[in-house]
Amino acid sequence: MATLPWFVARRYLSARRKGRLLSFITWIALGGITVGVTALVVVLGVMDGMQEDLQEKILASSPHVLVLERGPALRMNRWQAVADSVRAEPGVEAVQPFALTSVVVVRGEEYVQPADLYGVRLGEAVEGSVTDMEEAIRQGTYSLGETKSGLPPVVLGVRLADRMAVFPGDSILVFSLENFGLDPMGGYRPAVRQFEVTGTFETGMYDYDLNNMYAPMEWVQGILGIRDEDQVSGLGVRIADPWEANEVSAALRQRLGPAFFAESWTATNRALFSALQLEKLAMGVILSLIVMVAAFNIVSTLVMVVVDRTSEIGILKSMGMSDRQVLRVFVLQGLAIGTLGTTIGTGLGLLLCWILERFEIIRIPPDVYFIDRLPVSVHADNILVIVALSLLISLVATVYPALQASRLQPVEAIRRE
Repeated sequence: MATLPWFVARRYLSARRKGRLLSFITWIALGGITVGVTALVVVLGVMDGMQEDLQEKILASSPHVLVLERGPALRMNRWQAVADSVRAEPGVEAVQPFALTSVVVVRGEEYVQPADLYGVRLGEAVEGSVTDMEEAIRQGTYSLGETKSGLPPVVLGVRLADRMAVFPGDSILVFSLENFGLDPMGGYRPAVRQFEVTGTFETGMYDYDLNNMYAPMEWVQGILGIRDEDQVSGLGVRIADPWEANEVSAALRQRLGPAFFAESWTATNRALFSALQLEKLAMGVILSLIVMVAAFNIVSTLVMVVVDRTSEIGILKSMGMSDRQVLRVFVLQGLAIGTLGTTIGTGLGLLLCWILERFEIIRIPPDVYFIDRLPVSVHADNILVIVALSLLISLVATVYPALQASRLQPVEAIRRE
C-alpha cells in the first residue's frame, strides 16, 4: 500500500482517452515551471557575473583602502610616518603613496579631454604594490622609463588614446586643474607640463580606460607644486582580504585620529554596487512570478483531475484507500510536475549560462554598463535557493486540490458519475 498513491498519481499524469486535455494542461504547467526556473538561473548568473567582473576590475586599479588627510586640498604631509603607522595595522599587506590630479589633456590645437593623472612611485627601493596596475608598471609591462625626447613619460588608457588619436612616441600637453599661478597680467595660469606617451593600457573598465593616466610620482608632484615639500595626495593600502576593507578602514581611522580619513573600496563604490544589488533583487522577484503563474497551472490541472476522476476516487476510497493516501496522490502528482520542470529548467539554465560565458555571444555598450561583454557567474547557493523555491511553490500549489480530493465521500463521489 505504500506505493499505491504514487502508482495512482503516475496513472493520472499520463494521457488516457478521457484525459488528453488534462495531459495538455499538465504539459503547460511543466513548461511554465521550466521557463521560470531557466530564466531565474540565467538572470541571477548574469547579475552575479556582472557584479564580480566589476569588482575584479575595480580592485585591479583601486587600492583596498584610501588614507587621506583632512584639509582644504588633497595633500598629505609627513606621509612616511603615516605610512609606518598604517603598516602596523593587522591585515595590511602594502602601503604606497600616490599623487592624483584632475587634468586637461591637449593634443594639437583643437581637441582637449579631461582625465585623472596618477603618480606612481618607482625605483628599486619601492616594495609592495597596492594595485595590479602599479605592479604592472613596476614590472615593466607598461613603461615609465626614460624617453627619447627627454620628456617625462606617461601611459594612457586605451580609450583615451583612441579618442585623442595618440600613439607611443607622441607628445601631449597636460594642464593641471588644481595648481594655478598668477601671470604678469594678474590672471590665473594653470600649471602645464609636456609628456611623451610611452604606452597604453586596457583594464576592460570603460571609465578607467577613458579617464586614467599614469606617470612617475615626482612629475605629478611637480605639476601639483608639492614636489619640494615631498607631499602626496594620500596613501593606498592593500589588505589580505578585500572584503574586510570596511573593518580595516574603521580601525585605521581610530589609529590615525581625526586629522585623517580612511575609506574602503566598497564605500567608494557603494552607489554602483547598491544599484546592482537592487536590480538583482528586483529581477529575482519579477522572474519568480513566472514560477508562481506556472503554479496556478498546477492548481488548475489538479482541480480538473479531481473533477474528472471523482467517481474513481470514490471507488478507491470505498475499497479502503484512506483520506491521507488520496491526499498523497495529488501532492505527489503536483510535486512530480514541479520536480521535473525544476530539473529541466535548472539544466537548461546552466547550459545557457555556459554558452554565454564560453562564446561571449552578447556584447553590451561599455559606455553604459562599464563593461563590454555579458559576464556570467553561477553560484551553488543561488541554484539551491532557486530549486528550493520552485519545489516549495509546487508543493503549496497542491494543497487545495489535494484537500478537496481527500474530503470526497465515497457514496457522493460515485453518485456524481
